[in-house]
Amino acid sequence: MTLTSSSPASGLAAVETEIRRACKEARRERTSVNLIAVSKTFEADAIQPVIDAGQRMFGENRVQEAKGKWPALTEAQPAIALHLIGPLQSNKAKEAVALFDAIHSVDRPSLCDALAKEIAGQGKSPQLFVQINTGEEPQKAGIAPSEADDFLARCRDHWGLAITGLMCIPPVEEAVAPHFALTAKIAARNGLTQLSMGMSADFATAIQFGATHVRVGSAIFGHR
Repeated sequence: MTLTSSSPASGLAAVETEIRRACKEARRERTSVNLIAVSKTFEADAIQPVIDAGQRMFGENRVQEAKGKWPALTEAQPAIALHLIGPLQSNKAKEAVALFDAIHSVDRPSLCDALAKEIAGQGKSPQLFVQINTGEEPQKAGIAPSEADDFLARCRDHWGLAITGLMCIPPVEEAVAPHFALTAKIAARNGLTQLSMGMSADFATAIQFGATHVRVGSAIFGHR
């Protein structure tokens, strides 16, 4: 699926139309899918028209980049929710917990240690998604599917982390459907209802497999 637009606002409108179509085909309510507008690498002047068009949920890949541009935007529009969708270094956990409403890349014990400490210390509880490396790609972060159940149990029992759901990024050259299905299966057997799946090229397919959060960047903002 390729969506092209002449402006971020028109891109947002086109993505919204496609989400509604996908929800209708899947016999789901539109309200069951959260659109995360991925604004990484874009400055405030590109983001503001999307805010003005009504979008309130945004995704960033890096803590430092988000710190530089979002405080002023969120001061003007307090209803904005920020989601960290990129890898998180343990030494950035303090800043991440302070800044983000959700973190989609929980993937290792050291990070869980750091997050548990900061959540307790700051009294702030961002939504936490465990990243599943469904393709078991060595260059990619995430928990192997075979280790997911044990890791999720440790998140709850050892670190006391309230995990919201799962996130996945399928391998680039593979069909996405089996990866979305696998992630949904792992979530279901662990009692998790939230699924962060699907990006600009495949979010409609992700919705068919139960995605509750779709991470859409280029279809809204254009290519970087």
